[in-house]
Amino acid sequence: MSKTIVITGCSTGFGREAALRFARRGDRVFATMRGVEGKNAARAAELLAAAEAEQLALSVLELDVCDTASADAAAEAVLAESGAPDVVINNAGVMYVGVTEAFDPSELSAQLDVNVVGVHRVCRAFLPAMRAANRGLIINVSSVAGRLAIPTFGIYHASKWALEGYSASLRYELASSGVDVVLVEPGPFRTELFGQSPAPKDAEGRAASYPAAFTSAMEGMGAMFDTVLSDPEAPTDPALVVDLFLELTDMTPGSRPLRQAVGLDFGVEDYNQPAKDFDASVLAAMELTSIARIGG
Repeated sequence: MSKTIVITGCSTGFGREAALRFARRGDRVFATMRGVEGKNAARAAELLAAAEAEQLALSVLELDVCDTASADAAAEAVLAESGAPDVVINNAGVMYVGVTEAFDPSELSAQLDVNVVGVHRVCRAFLPAMRAANRGLIINVSSVAGRLAIPTFGIYHASKWALEGYSASLRYELASSGVDVVLVEPGPFRTELFGQSPAPKDAEGRAASYPAAFTSAMEGMGAMFDTVLSDPEAPTDPALVVDLFLELTDMTPGSRPLRQAVGLDFGVEDYNQPAKDFDASVLAAMELTSIARIGG
């Protein structure tokens, strides 16, 4: 049965591939991105051309996750045409990388605005209709970086750890409304995320004052990521993440896991299993199991 799917961040990567995969299997897809008539006009046109050539039920909508009015307008357009969506995939994101101290507060705020507040804007725009329909699925694209920590990813970690907590609480609040919330936690994948990672402006030159041993270690880590992403045998094909989106969409409501790591996860999926039991024990201790759902 055809579903209505809304996806953010469809100009590249997981979002673009997911939009096409869902549409090609017969779903109604609203592929959203910012700058549809600006910086991403060519990418929007490519998606629309594919939809026309293949006769897909795929529309491209303007949605800047950093603009509340933009998120609300996109939701209004979706609701007017198709009613409450069956699935909302919060995929839009950015990854700031560099010495944590070197980022000024405005840069940290910008990182959080996209990866956390942006998700909240989209959820607020669609949730009233989804709750009224007593059904739906929200997939928030987190990262293994939301479950572990390494040097120079502190700003990004802050956003993804925050998204993890936000999503878990939202899941519990919505369980009695028939709306599932799931976190997908990709490892490193061959997308444009790495190539577009903002570095700190660092006008004061703080990063340069760090020891040479630190700099050398970070260069080694960067080389490791380059090796992994260039290895054709490594699990870094974005299709793996889209496969998981499809799998989660087709699962029975209420049975979906809270978290699912995918790709090169550095052991995060093993970490998630005992964490599920711990989460359940906390809810039980607070006598909240009647309204919350662990699932999976």
